[in-house]
Amino acid sequence: MKKIHSGLLLTAILVLLTAALRVLNAEMHWYHLIPLSALGIFSGSVLEDKRWAYLIPLSAFFLSDLGLALFTHQQGFYGVSQIVNYSALALVTFLGTRLQRRNVLNIGLFTVSGSLIYFLLSNLGTYLGGYYGYSWGSLVECFTMAIPFYKSELATQFFSNSLFGDLAFSFLAFAVWGLYKVRQTNSRLA
Repeated sequence: MKKIHSGLLLTAILVLLTAALRVLNAEMHWYHLIPLSALGIFSGSVLEDKRWAYLIPLSAFFLSDLGLALFTHQQGFYGVSQIVNYSALALVTFLGTRLQRRNVLNIGLFTVSGSLIYFLLSNLGTYLGGYYGYSWGSLVECFTMAIPFYKSELATQFFSNSLFGDLAFSFLAFAVWGLYKVRQTNSRLA
């Protein structure tokens, strides 16, 4: 019973912390410094019940959208591009289910891959939302407008923040999880 309560408490903390970070970062203009993709990679990898693996990051995303809509100047829910964003996060979580050998290199590669997948699909969602029109030229323009998100002078925004947040959270989450598993094993042996 204690194992269920500690797992539920850890889940609630992860969801609420991630949601709160997204809302706080929006207010402080530290865009995308949130570990949503990392949460998808982590939960997809470590949780045996894959329903929870998907529910955790999607719940954090939903709660943060709700928080943005209620407590900030930003929209929380904004049409077709948001549906693509939720789908991208589900795809990143699926990627996490493929992470079996949890070592530093694999965690780093999966996290960077998850960030890139999310970045590319979220920009595709922007295109599908019609922000640039619906032509081959507008698709090119949409992704061209996304290129500056990689530049370091915009480090307080966009992809560099997303990548940093995802990497930092992934390594921290997997380290804490590893310590938790060691402690759990030691308490069973004692």
